[in-house]
Amino acid sequence: MTDPTPDTPETPNSQANALPLQAAELIADEARRAPDKPGVYRMYGEDGACLYVGKAKSLKKRVVQYAQGRFHTQRIGLMVSLTRSMELVVTASETEALLLESNFIKKLKPRFNVVLRDDKSFAELMIRRDHRAPQVRKHRGAHTIPGDYFGPFASTWAVNHTLNTLQKAFLLRSCSDSVYETRTRPCMLHQIKRCSAPCTGLISLEDYGDLVTEAEQFLRGKSRAVIGRLSQEMQAASDDLDFETAARVRDRIRALSAIAMESSINADGVAEADVFALHSEGGQACVQVFFYRAGQNWGGRAYFPRVDKSDSDPEILAAFLGQFYEDKPIPRLILSNVRPHELELLEEAFSMKAERRVEIARPLRGGKASLVDHALTNAREALGRKLAENSAQSKILDEVCEAFGLDARPERIEVYDNAHIQGTNAVGGMIVAGPDGFRKNQYRKFNIKGEDLTPGDDYGMMREVMRRRFGRLVKDEEAGEAVERPDLLLIDGGAGQLAEVLAVMADLGVDDIAVVGVAKGPDRDAGLEKFFMPGKAPFMLPLKSPALYYLQRLRDEAHRFANGAHAKRRSMDIKKNPLDEIEGVGPGRKKALLHAFGSAKGVSRASVADLAKVDGVSHALAERIHGFFHKS
Repeated sequence: MTDPTPDTPETPNSQANALPLQAAELIADEARRAPDKPGVYRMYGEDGACLYVGKAKSLKKRVVQYAQGRFHTQRIGLMVSLTRSMELVVTASETEALLLESNFIKKLKPRFNVVLRDDKSFAELMIRRDHRAPQVRKHRGAHTIPGDYFGPFASTWAVNHTLNTLQKAFLLRSCSDSVYETRTRPCMLHQIKRCSAPCTGLISLEDYGDLVTEAEQFLRGKSRAVIGRLSQEMQAASDDLDFETAARVRDRIRALSAIAMESSINADGVAEADVFALHSEGGQACVQVFFYRAGQNWGGRAYFPRVDKSDSDPEILAAFLGQFYEDKPIPRLILSNVRPHELELLEEAFSMKAERRVEIARPLRGGKASLVDHALTNAREALGRKLAENSAQSKILDEVCEAFGLDARPERIEVYDNAHIQGTNAVGGMIVAGPDGFRKNQYRKFNIKGEDLTPGDDYGMMREVMRRRFGRLVKDEEAGEAVERPDLLLIDGGAGQLAEVLAVMADLGVDDIAVVGVAKGPDRDAGLEKFFMPGKAPFMLPLKSPALYYLQRLRDEAHRFANGAHAKRRSMDIKKNPLDEIEGVGPGRKKALLHAFGSAKGVSRASVADLAKVDGVSHALAERIHGFFHKS
């Protein structure tokens, strides 16, 4: 975010924004000790939460401005008056300060900064290069595996669609290495013409490498050249009367042509660019982003950063871009409808991070301008929908506030549910909701670990979940970490569950959060739920109450999330290989045993002598393996 106090003369509001004595002494003391060097400063409030993160070309001059009361809005004056401590970090240049500032803002989410919310990682396509038969697959996260990465794709649908097309057109394998190594005959993907089956030698590794090269060229935007070569190959096969081969190549051409037409764009010279459009209204803002790679549109997404009415559009976009690219690859060209604040500094910072030149431009005419206009239209529509949804959501939260007698509208609601089958693979689920709807990046699952729990003890499970959740919250608060406290807890259960939760929270010293138990109605009928609160008789809400419908949605979402986590854990438990439990059998020996006997069942039937013939298996280990499967 930009510095809140530019180097301007004292404003008329300076006297009105005079600092309280405690803040004035603190700021003056910091000003005396601050170095005249570039860096980042952080301002903390009385509760230890970070209020603001800023950068400065000269830390000393910036802090002196605060000490003199030179700030241009009452909001900044309030921020400074709430400051109880400051931390300064010196950097080698203002460019490094900008990058560090974005990192701190994204991590600490300060109250007075423009903050990027719901910043999920994007999916990419990866062609692995650490195997003799490269695999194509989806990827998220850091580029730690050797290979070629293509993206980002804005949605799971977009990356799945492209992956399916690559399988149809280039017949690349998507199976894991362990599956590849153990195949003795082609799998179903080969039967439906989605894989060339290099695992069983139906295609040579050299010819398979040619397919990989073609796929890489296609993803790099050379689709016309690839389709041209395939057309020549199809014609040659047809001339040789090899109509079966010609038909296979024709199907590949159709698949490539389809995706090329679906994602093509009409913008001369745009091979790689991210397009941003900012629209602000009513104290809220929407930033729409579209990704263009290899001359193709790989999807887009709308963001709603936390802003203040006093923030200008250039300041909002500059802060947004800094946080957006803090953990994402930066393209060579960034297009936007607003010239971001300190554009040259941003370009320098991004170029240093990407280790190549990065340009930020605001096109006014031509194909690039049409891309920005398209993004701006989407930003306006998305913010309009958001404002309408927020208005309805606010009314519902006001009803929830009234129903439960809360002091203020809840900004963060946490809902808990447990899932298990007769106590096995027990999982606790926590979902989070607020004025902006479900916050799925805040969801958490708790694998129940208590060894002293009686199978099926729902009370004990809820105790463990609450102890782990709020024990961590208390620990983080004591360490001065920036954490969000819930305003309302919804617990799946009645008076008994509520009493267990309240006991755990009282034991941890967390007694200022409203807790409500939600008991399902007879025969689990929706609309007949009873609500339990400490010190109150159980009560119900009117059947047509919007608040009741909203609470049902929260409960159902928590139930869905907990059941999904339980099903995944149960599935993993079912798939667990018994060889994993044998001491001395690591991944290498496990692979060798499966190669030799085909499956864990085959290993269980093998004699000690046969087991000892496997590479890497000693006679002692063979006896141990045989004994594991023949304990009787």
